[in-house]
Amino acid sequence: MHTGSPGSPPARKPPAFLVLVAAVLALLFGAAAPALAHTALSGSDPADGSVLQTPPRQVTLTFTESISFPDEALRVLSPANERVNPRPAQHADGKANTARVELSGELPEGTYTVAWRVISADGHPISGAFTFSIGKPSETAATVTTDSPDDTAVGRLYGFFRYLAYSGLALLVGAAAFILLCWPAAVALRPVRRLLVAGWVTLVVATAALLLLRGPYEAAGSLASAFDPARLARTATGKPGTAFLVRLALLLAAAAAMRWHPALRPVREGEGSQPPDFGVRFRLAGTALALGLALTWATAEHASAGLQVPLAMPVAALHLVAMGVWLGGLITLVTALRDRGPGGRVLPAPAVGRFATLAFRAVAVLVGTGLYQSWRQVGSWEALTGTSYGRTLVVKVAAVVLVLYVASYSRRAAARLLRDPVPAEEAQRTPEPEVARVAELVGASGPGKVTGGSGGPAAAAEGGAGGADGAGDGAGDGAGDGVGDGPSPAEESERYRRGLRRTVAAEAVLGVVVLAITTLLTGTQPSRAAASESAAVAVGQEPQAKVVTVPFDMGTANHRGQVQITLAPGRVGENTVEAVVFSEDGGLATVPELRLTLTQRESGIGPLDAKLKNQKGYWATYDLRLPMAGEWTLDIVVRTTEIDQVTVRGTVRIT
Repeated sequence: MHTGSPGSPPARKPPAFLVLVAAVLALLFGAAAPALAHTALSGSDPADGSVLQTPPRQVTLTFTESISFPDEALRVLSPANERVNPRPAQHADGKANTARVELSGELPEGTYTVAWRVISADGHPISGAFTFSIGKPSETAATVTTDSPDDTAVGRLYGFFRYLAYSGLALLVGAAAFILLCWPAAVALRPVRRLLVAGWVTLVVATAALLLLRGPYEAAGSLASAFDPARLARTATGKPGTAFLVRLALLLAAAAAMRWHPALRPVREGEGSQPPDFGVRFRLAGTALALGLALTWATAEHASAGLQVPLAMPVAALHLVAMGVWLGGLITLVTALRDRGPGGRVLPAPAVGRFATLAFRAVAVLVGTGLYQSWRQVGSWEALTGTSYGRTLVVKVAAVVLVLYVASYSRRAAARLLRDPVPAEEAQRTPEPEVARVAELVGASGPGKVTGGSGGPAAAAEGGAGGADGAGDGAGDGAGDGVGDGPSPAEESERYRRGLRRTVAAEAVLGVVVLAITTLLTGTQPSRAAASESAAVAVGQEPQAKVVTVPFDMGTANHRGQVQITLAPGRVGENTVEAVVFSEDGGLATVPELRLTLTQRESGIGPLDAKLKNQKGYWATYDLRLPMAGEWTLDIVVRTTEIDQVTVRGTVRIT
């Protein structure tokens, strides 16, 4: 129930609020800067699809952010589907965004498959595969699964317990906030206490399950491996595992507080005891505990990687706490509004007003932190419709707008309840003796009594029922003013409560839907990372080498042929150059000398001598640096004998 000030008049619709949200969105998305959350493969050596003349000694992968390795993080499979990397992956040269494996010494010709599965900095497993060939491409028997890390039995179960963890946090934080800040006497209501305990138990069970499933989830293992001690120990030392253990410790501290604090001891409904006093220190400790629990999510998910991490983590924690206060508080409010019959406690109108203010502030925090997180993870208007994360976010925003619309009705019901609160003696709904239900007589000698009769209480009851003329007139006037002409204040208040209960229940149901969408977003690759991965894939799909073939003719027999120049990767920076001479009949030819110079005439650069060296069958250099993109001219000098040589020219575009 996100309402404004408790006594403010109900708003018919929220256009100003929506305009404000749209303006902030435009401001944020209009100034997008690059950032990542899920990692993406940015390069590999050997490159995807490359054909090598000599077997490589190692395979190196480079990612867009730091990564960690689960079991079997990097596998290199031969054409016969045999493992050819005997040792596990390591970071290359100490760089946290790389993975490298050494290969066996003897590698036959053919096509090799590299399958990788790593853990990104935000805790999500990322997998993929590519191929390279030695000598020439061939058929390969290697098979690599291309399923999503979440599209497995373990992945689906992990996602289910992730949703349960969010639900438990919402119930625990919301019920505690309602008791501590809105209605301390609610601690005496058994259903409210059950909500508090249910939230704690759900969060404990979900966290323990996530801790067990984390190892198989990271390594694509079987469900049975969740109880492997070695894998569990490995999980406990990682960032997500540490976050789960800290969360369990905080939950134990919360259980101790709920067990031993005097104000939280069970109290029977209807005992009429004074509302418990929790004190400022206890409320501050509860707030710190809620923020600590929320930070266990922030330190191991999207907020822990990418842009502005020191700011993103506390913002994510505030977002989760506000979600719990709002959604869990709504569920607690629905429970507290239930009719408990005669003698039961009734939620007082001031408590509704306090929750209205608290919910409004929680939703304001949700909107502000949500806008920041959306900008950080999406980055552009195009990504809202062009990526899975953006489309899911649009659905979430639509659900939130629907919640705001339903909340406007809750606001009206709350405002009426606050304007016409039920009297305190009626709110307790404690049945009084029949003889006490006597209308106060205007002009009578005693307040609320009928005097002068010999019947005592019975006569009073008779007069109250209209048995005596004077009493009957007085009672009739009172009934006409308070009851006969319309519903009593208690009946009117109860009608408002029923309306408030219905709208808040609908709002809570929609809030659960929003929570489910939020859980889905936490497991979806953010739009910025998806855009970065697409760019990396596009670069990977570009030709990994530039090949130029130039014919030559010296004018005599057996002095014709072609020179093939290969520049890899054919981009600005360091390049490898290999040159092969073919005879007129297409066979390899051996020449005593081959020289290559490169010139970019438009910029006046060159000629740069490639300094080719004879490699016994072909000529090569491995450290040619090209300083600028554009079209370069190749001047090739081919000498076939001591006195015969020719200079030919070709062009290549460097990117």
